[in-house]
Amino acid sequence: MIVIGSGPGGYVAAIRASQLGLKAAIIEKENLGGVCLNWGCIPTKALLKSAQVFNYINHAEDYGIKVKDAKHDFSSVVNRSRNVAEGMSKGVQFLMKKNKIDVINGTGVLVPGKKVDVTDNEGKKTTYGANHIILATGARSRELPNLKQDGKKVFGYREAMNLPAQPESLVVVGSGAIGVEFAYFYNSMGTKVTIVEFMPGIVPVEDEDISKQLLKSFKKSGIKIMTGSTVESVDASGKACKVSVKNSKGETETIEADAVLSAVGIAPNTEGLGLETCGVITEKGKVVVNDYYQTNIPGVYAIGDIVQGQALAHVASAEGIICVEKIAGHHPEPLDYNNIPGCTYCNPEVASVGYTEKAAKEAGYELKIGKFPFSASGKASASGEKDGFVKLIFDAKYGELLGAHMIGSNVTEMIAETVLARKLETTGHEIIKAVHPHPTMSEAIMEAAAAAYDEVIHL
Repeated sequence: MIVIGSGPGGYVAAIRASQLGLKAAIIEKENLGGVCLNWGCIPTKALLKSAQVFNYINHAEDYGIKVKDAKHDFSSVVNRSRNVAEGMSKGVQFLMKKNKIDVINGTGVLVPGKKVDVTDNEGKKTTYGANHIILATGARSRELPNLKQDGKKVFGYREAMNLPAQPESLVVVGSGAIGVEFAYFYNSMGTKVTIVEFMPGIVPVEDEDISKQLLKSFKKSGIKIMTGSTVESVDASGKACKVSVKNSKGETETIEADAVLSAVGIAPNTEGLGLETCGVITEKGKVVVNDYYQTNIPGVYAIGDIVQGQALAHVASAEGIICVEKIAGHHPEPLDYNNIPGCTYCNPEVASVGYTEKAAKEAGYELKIGKFPFSASGKASASGEKDGFVKLIFDAKYGELLGAHMIGSNVTEMIAETVLARKLETTGHEIIKAVHPHPTMSEAIMEAAAAAYDEVIHL
């Protein structure tokens, strides 16, 4: 087996292939671990942890502790993030050796006959063949025609985590996970941040109640938010960027900022991969696959951000494992894309799985909804983290948990309970009767379930 790309889809697929007795090789043009490990999930969480620590220090008096003249060193914060990423990349190198996976450095291009041409950094081309070839080339920051990235003043997530100096002011275009995480980070570091979002609410894929709460929390922390607004152009020719924005009233206003972060989504890396030459079918830039990630060409598979489904690291990993297990003759279950947790690591954190309230109603369900605010949680009060809530959505007829939506401290660690509950077809009453430890943030899940059935104790 050859895997093109070593992100959380590619390297996981290669390891699982090795475990199942297949000889595996990975082709990688940059760093093992892909975007997630080197420029995405892991280093951004390191940045966000620094922001959280700085916030704690600035509010130390709330906890009875006095700290004088706390300052942050922006370059040290960035260096810590890079060191964390490098350490994780070395961990993947170790896993490759442990599992006897060949790592081929270079750019891979699919060619007919189950072969891959690999061009290394010196321009030397070598052809490799395998019975099975998995495409796992990931994605990059999407560029809009009216928001061209120069990598210096107007940039994507990759540059945003490695800036040589902290901008005094920043416009963030887009309020998905990438946008709000960087907005929180830079705001915490003291940058004046403005978010411009085309949709009526921020984090638009989330439940509307979550969007409203995060908007409230962000405004409280001093972030300016413009929803229902569009960036029409950016003039980066002067010292500052002049961002022309059509606001929700249809009026055009100009915002001046040191830099602009384009966080308007991602584009799959499918160009120059040899798909057209080999006859691999694509649709809207993504590779068309079946439930087991087989393309229309026998022996060629695709996983991760280049296929339909949520562009998340844990999705790519799950797809890679399912793909390889099917190749090895096992009988894996197809992935349930409606039971994929989504996590956003701003403050307060956001985590969700399954149907939003709106989507559940549109699907025809009669609902029971329970909501428990962290302001009523003993652990949240003791921690000084009372913002947010847990919201659970149940099918009134059968008690099935249709969706879970959380906003608050550490909710990204809590969401897995509801993912498992949905996988096991757990009912609302079973969640209520499952004794949760006290005092914990996770009690809010039990209390929210109880609220849906008018049995809540602490409200």
